[in-house]
Amino acid sequence: IIMYCVISVIYEFKVTLSIRNIGIMAHIDAGKTTTTERMLYYSGFTRSLGDVDDGDTVTDFMVQERERGITIQSATVTFDWKTHRINLIDTPGHVDFTLEVERALRVLDGAVAVFDASAGVEAQTLTVWRQAEKHHVPCICFLNKMDKPSANFSFSIESIRQKLKANPLLLQIPVGVGRNFTGVIDLVSNQQMIWKAASREDDGRGFETKPLSQVENPGLVQEAEEARAALIEQVADLDDEFAELLLTDFSDDFDAIPSVKLQEAVRRVTLAQKAVPVLCGSSLKNKGVQPLLDAITAYLPAPDERHNDLVRWYKDDLCALAFKVVHDKQRGPLVFLRIYSGTMKPQTAVHNINRNTVERLSRLLVPFADQHVEISSLTAGNIALAVGLKQTVTGDTIVSSKASAAAAARRANQDQELGTKASVILSGVEVPEPVFFCSIEPPTMAKQADLEHALNCLQREDPSLKVRVDPDSGQTILCGMGELHIEILHDRIRREYGIETHLGPLQVAYRETVLNQASATETLERTLGERRHVVTVTLEVSPVDEVSSGGACGLTFDEEAERQMSAEMKGPLLGYPVQGVSTAIQSVSLEPGTSLAMVSACVSRCMLKAMRQAGGQILEPVMSLEVTVWEAHLSSVLGDLAQRRGAVRDIQSRHDNKLVLATVPLAEMMGYSTVLRTLSSGNATFSLQLDSYEAMNPQHQRSLVQRLAGLA
Repeated sequence: IIMYCVISVIYEFKVTLSIRNIGIMAHIDAGKTTTTERMLYYSGFTRSLGDVDDGDTVTDFMVQERERGITIQSATVTFDWKTHRINLIDTPGHVDFTLEVERALRVLDGAVAVFDASAGVEAQTLTVWRQAEKHHVPCICFLNKMDKPSANFSFSIESIRQKLKANPLLLQIPVGVGRNFTGVIDLVSNQQMIWKAASREDDGRGFETKPLSQVENPGLVQEAEEARAALIEQVADLDDEFAELLLTDFSDDFDAIPSVKLQEAVRRVTLAQKAVPVLCGSSLKNKGVQPLLDAITAYLPAPDERHNDLVRWYKDDLCALAFKVVHDKQRGPLVFLRIYSGTMKPQTAVHNINRNTVERLSRLLVPFADQHVEISSLTAGNIALAVGLKQTVTGDTIVSSKASAAAAARRANQDQELGTKASVILSGVEVPEPVFFCSIEPPTMAKQADLEHALNCLQREDPSLKVRVDPDSGQTILCGMGELHIEILHDRIRREYGIETHLGPLQVAYRETVLNQASATETLERTLGERRHVVTVTLEVSPVDEVSSGGACGLTFDEEAERQMSAEMKGPLLGYPVQGVSTAIQSVSLEPGTSLAMVSACVSRCMLKAMRQAGGQILEPVMSLEVTVWEAHLSSVLGDLAQRRGAVRDIQSRHDNKLVLATVPLAEMMGYSTVLRTLSSGNATFSLQLDSYEAMNPQHQRSLVQRLAGLA
């Protein structure tokens, strides 16, 4: 209680702190949560070191997270480091929860990418890195687990360069490797930092710092001098201001450049996303985290350094984005908001532009994982937790009033070119399409209403969860991002809402396309009362790459209508959504007075007729699979992949293990974790991510059609 009272006082009066909004992102089991725990401990936020294996971490507070030892949902914590306030979001590493990473990066200003130093860039690392690039988020790389016997600093750097297509800036080099890893040499300040553990319980707070000139190891000194010279040369190539400084003031001795000037240049290069600083350490062994915190404050941007043209139109008025919703049994829905301009205060009315509604913000909180501190106001750049916004969902823009939104729109339109209309709504969060489906049923019909309430709450929390009712069977269908995603949702319904539901078999999201180009004509005639409705439609369907744009005759449809029409098309084989098909309406003729509903029905029938003539093809989601396995178990794993219709792209050596890179249809990956554990005696790991939708081979397509037709 005393700690949270102190935090509340700090928020009220300590207004001189510079803010850093950052996220921790990585492949699963790279050490994100452990790194976050060390940051909280060294900043003084916590008094003990949490451990993932012990289930006592601050950010992994869900029961499912502590049982499995993985991060399932992103957690926000706020703490101070020296003269900076850091709003940090710890994100999941599993591909099933990629939406959590997406919506965190949407509102963050910088990110720390954590790598397992023995593995380098892994499958999910690529995914989160692409997400950061999409939102133009500057990053810092942290090579974790340098204490592992298989850690390889050079290999990890090269994988960043080759796989991420990034330009790594080595700001540190390790002192020792594997079990001999004791510290780092900071190339910017030319200092050595050594963590000498007095005992196994050493918490890493104390470390010895001394200038490079006092280091007694001549080989290490030479390596550091060469690495610093390479860093200076690399930064000079990327930053003209730094290059000019070198040539004018330090042309005789580049090593004499002050560390503060080098640091400023590295910051400019990082913010311009021309390169990414690289640091190293071992979070589990409490080494290298304090320099990482210093790097976050030194190189990642403050909120006012991230330019957003839309926000400037609001000036000092409130403008915030809702990026996450969670449900609290006592408080109701809690909405996470990133404040971009203005000030937010409790007991005030706010306007939701997306919903065109006015809501009352009853309380304002600062998030600390699953604990929150009430606050009287928060300014731009902060992350807030709002109570009372019952209509707001992920992606909504919140402003102070409808009048302030109108004023911002006027300013925006004045700045735009003549004839264009500017939007004053912040871009929302892109939600990926689900790939796994299963039915869910309550234990009794009396629990149906409770189940619907639980699913509505979970959908609001997790937009990647889709719930629909099958029109033929009447079953409730869960649509999720993967097997683990569905499993976690099922467990949450049981624990949090007390409903023992039953899940039906998992199904895969297939798509359909056409093989050839075909055209068809359809006539629909109906007489209703005294009015005669007649419409004739001729259209052409074709694979996308074969169709050229052409005008329609008689009746034209705009691009949005045609896009919506394509999205609603059902395939000719099994009625799955159609993908990769372009429709060109050749002609439409109709009797005067024919209703639009008749026209739409005729177009749909003609489209289905044309697709049947063009020949249908089922597309299935194919996953990119990475399996790390001992060489002794390699043949068993490859044999199992062959039975699963897998295609092995490459087999690489990673120290004493083999890395298998393959593509496998998602339909064949049900229960793969259990099978792999059995085949490898528990000595293998794997990761999956959606690669593409590919055509199913004819034999399996016939089998699928026959099986599903039999069920129908």
